Order: sequence, then C-alpha cells, then structure tokens
Amino acid sequence: MIDVPDELAASQHKYNGAAGRAFISALPGRAADFLERWELRLDGPPMHGVAALVLPVLRADASPAVLKLQLLDEESAGEPVALRVWAGAGAVRLLAHDAATCTLLLERLDHTRMLTSVRDSREAVLVIARLLARLTAVPAPVELRRLGDIAAAMLEQVPWALRQIPDPADRRLIEDCAAAVREVVAEPGDRLLHWDLHYENVLASGHHEGWIAIDPKPLAGDPGFDLLPALGNRFEPDEIHWRFDAMTDVMGLDRERARAWSLGRVLQNTLWEIEDGRPLEGDRLEIGRRLRRKRRTSR
Repeated sequence: MIDVPDELAASQHKYNGAAGRAFISALPGRAADFLERWELRLDGPPMHGVAALVLPVLRADASPAVLKLQLLDEESAGEPVALRVWAGAGAVRLLAHDAATCTLLLERLDHTRMLTSVRDSREAVLVIARLLARLTAVPAPVELRRLGDIAAAMLEQVPWALRQIPDPADRRLIEDCAAAVREVVAEPGDRLLHWDLHYENVLASGHHEGWIAIDPKPLAGDPGFDLLPALGNRFEPDEIHWRFDAMTDVMGLDRERARAWSLGRVLQNTLWEIEDGRPLEGDRLEIGRRLRRKRRTSR
C-alpha cells in the first residue's frame, strides 16, 4: 500500500477540487495496478511535487526508473507527447505511458542534485539557456496547446483584470504587457516549448548528458515565452538584463520578440494571481518593469 503524502493531498484539494480529491483517493490502487502491470518493484520512499506522486522503482531487468502518477488534465496531457519528440535529448526519457491516466514510466535521474545546487546563478541561467536551445529547436506536434490561442484568451481578460488592480503603476505595467503581446500575437511561433523550466525542474544525470529537464507543460509557440522562470529564479533585480541578454544570445532569439513574449508571461502570471485572489507577485512585476524599460530604450 502506498501512503499518499499529506502535502500532495492538500495541493490537489486546493487546486483541483473534486477532481483532485478523486485522484488522491484512487492513487494507492492506481500505484499498485501499474507496479503489477509494468512489472515494477519499489526502490525507495515516494517523492512528490505540487501535482504528482513519483515512486522510485526497479524494472524487471533491475534497471532503475521512476513511476509518475498524476491527474490527467490540459497541462499533463502534453507531457508524454513532448517527451517522445525530445527522445532523451535534453529531457528525461519516457519509457512507458498510459494514455487513459497519463501515468508515466521515466528514466531515473539524480533527484538529490537539482540545478539549485549550482551556486553561481549566472552558470545556472546558462544551463537553462542551453537546455532551452535544444528543446525548442524542434517543431511542436500538432496536438499540443497553441500559444496563439492562450495569448488571445489572455488579451480578452485584460480589461476585466485592469479593473481589479488598484495601483496605477501596476495597471500601466499590465497595460504595457498586453500591448507588447498584441504586437506579436499574430505570429505566435511553432516550436516545442517546455513552459516551466525553472531550477527545480532540472536534474543531474549520471550519464554524459549532464543536466536534464523534467516535468514539461508543453506548448507550441515562440521560445521567448520560455524565458521568465530563469529570469526569476534566485531573484536579483540587477541581474535581469544580463540573464535576458545571455539567454537570448545562447538561444539565438530576436530580442524584441523575446521581450514581448516575456512580458506576456508576466501578464499570464498576473491574470492567474487576480483570478485566485492572491496579491500580485512583486518579483514578476519588477521583471516586467525592467524589461519594459529596456524595450523602450532599445527602440
């Protein structure tokens, strides 16, 4: 019997309501089913994030792997699609997949060595940039969510969102973020995006690959939409411009388009915070302000 961590149960209840509670209730039985179906043996204590239970396992041939059990939703449905395309080139390798539940069997990486272990924040940013350069080099499969659709939906919410923001300076910033997105929304791109490549989603591999990306929430779109997590990790306001320039250099991006899509990510986060009734995140707003200023001075 698998014990479901209380923190995972709480996050599923909070973010997914009845569907999350049903997922948690079914987890012990689902885990037992896949352990038997895929001939797996437990090989350590369970791990978890906000959304998934991850079990270290051994396969029938004694090779190590992890069993990832998660709720099937709009975000998780794209994960196996993207992992198949990347085929281990910069991203964790997919070994097996159950489409009905979005249960995944993945190669086992070193979960004790996240990118957070790299003390030099500039080197960590360059690791992210190099990974994104590889991951976004390929076109996205047609079945993935499209950035153009997401951006259009965001822009529709802007008039409502502005009425919820009491601070005039914050309102102007979000208006400028929306204006930047309007300039690029007609050409949203078609590359395969990770969308959530922050330090804790990069693990060390025991092989020559070095650092490997995990847990994508993939989209089809412009690689500039993938920059914001690395701009905000270990937040240092005076490093924002260096990080942005370094990442766009490594990835070979047009800086004006990348800046516009990064402001789009600030807009996206702000809309989520307003919808959830949470205060606007100061770090993200500061990234937006600094990118907005740089955008204006570069013109």
